[in-house]
Amino acid sequence: MENWLWLATAVLAGIAAVLAGKIYYMKKAAREIERAFAECLGTDTNTLIDISSRDRHMRRLAAAVNRELKALRTLRHRYLQGDLELKEAVTNVSHDLRTPLTAICGYLELLEGEEKSDQATRYLAVIGERTRTMRALTEELLRYSVSKSAAAGQKAEEVVLNHVLEESIAAYYGVLRERHIEPEISIPDEKIARTLNRSALSRIFENIISNAAKYSDGDLCIALALSGEITFQNHTSVLDELKTAQLFGRYYTVDSAEKSTGLGLAIARALTEQMGGSIDAQYRDGTLCIRVRFPEKERGEAEN
Repeated sequence: MENWLWLATAVLAGIAAVLAGKIYYMKKAAREIERAFAECLGTDTNTLIDISSRDRHMRRLAAAVNRELKALRTLRHRYLQGDLELKEAVTNVSHDLRTPLTAICGYLELLEGEEKSDQATRYLAVIGERTRTMRALTEELLRYSVSKSAAAGQKAEEVVLNHVLEESIAAYYGVLRERHIEPEISIPDEKIARTLNRSALSRIFENIISNAAKYSDGDLCIALALSGEITFQNHTSVLDELKTAQLFGRYYTVDSAEKSTGLGLAIARALTEQMGGSIDAQYRDGTLCIRVRFPEKERGEAEN
């Protein structure tokens, strides 16, 4: 009886050892798939997942992941190609529209000096207004396409957020005063430095301040935190939560483009994200709050 018990114990121990080994190698294969998958997503190569395990189930899983990776790469390449073609098309159209619009504006200025009826004067005023709007939109389209394609060529340098923000506020101070807006500014004495493109940073701040000047009900609070977060806050009666969610969309305007081309905040978002920052907008109790964040990078990350 004892012999049978010992034999059964030995058999069970052997089975347990085989199962433990199988589980170990399956876990090893799963870790290999996990690491290889992360590596494939992080690099733009055609390398596929390869595992050391001979287990058919794990190899079937790796093959399924490889199929999805191939499909994902195909879609990504199509997206990048389409995005590049769209940017080129926007740039070309913007350039092509500039010349005839400039000519139209010139002839409209000549017509203003000619003798004409009151009705013709009104018609010309409408045409002039719409032409200037189209010209501004064309310029913004060109700037937007340039800003979207300039990420790789941006020269990064150490900039002090305090100084760039102060300069941007000073540049728009006259515009704010014309609209009876006296900004409340909170900027710490301690310098907050980040490695960014100075020109792009100025453009971000100026676009946001310009947007506030157009739609504020008469106030604007600008605050810079030691964390590198910049807050722009103002009361506005022309927005709601739904409109706020669309503020960063290309060509979205609050008032049907009568005051804006709708690209200012879209450009601000594109430039912010290109430099590793984040930007968002919230609307609560009649107040719009736009936050721009540039977190401090780790030393090793900054050097890369």
